[in-house]
Amino acid sequence: MARIVPRTEMTSIEKAYLPEIAKGLWLTLGHFLKGFFQPETIPVLNYPEVQPEIPRNYRAKHRLMKRPDGEPRCVACFMCSTACPANCISIEATESKDGRIEKMPAKFEIDLLVCVFCGLCAEACPVDAIRMDTRKISLAANTREKFRVGMKDLMDWNPSDYPETDTQSQKAPGGTLNAQARKEWGV
Repeated sequence: MARIVPRTEMTSIEKAYLPEIAKGLWLTLGHFLKGFFQPETIPVLNYPEVQPEIPRNYRAKHRLMKRPDGEPRCVACFMCSTACPANCISIEATESKDGRIEKMPAKFEIDLLVCVFCGLCAEACPVDAIRMDTRKISLAANTREKFRVGMKDLMDWNPSDYPETDTQSQKAPGGTLNAQARKEWGV
């Protein structure tokens, strides 16, 4: 059953919104004058000399995970490109050299100008091949083509940039668990 909420009638001054507009202007003027006469009170980072602290779980630029032998972890299942609402991921599959894996990507590209950084690609991946935890948020280039990142750019990361508790990153070449993972993988 619907509940009717009675609304009080606004006065003519309230209908004009003038007091509220004046309050808003007064607040804005107060902030302006405080910043003008006391600039040390404004919270500012001297960017790019001082970089902001980016949380580990912030959805930033993508990376492709590596197997212990350095090959991409992706199995070219197209789940990430299917889940992407912006259709910015393009994959071409090829047969894998390793007999244990059916397919691997021959081409994996992400158009960062189209990407909305929603993280659905990382959630959809069944083998944890794509992540968005690089903490790289400054994306700059002088041409549109440079924003189309391929497999080489996506796999250009160092395991030492990630915590020791991230075992999947540490199993990649150069990581602390790579030797152990290579033995388990049989490489």
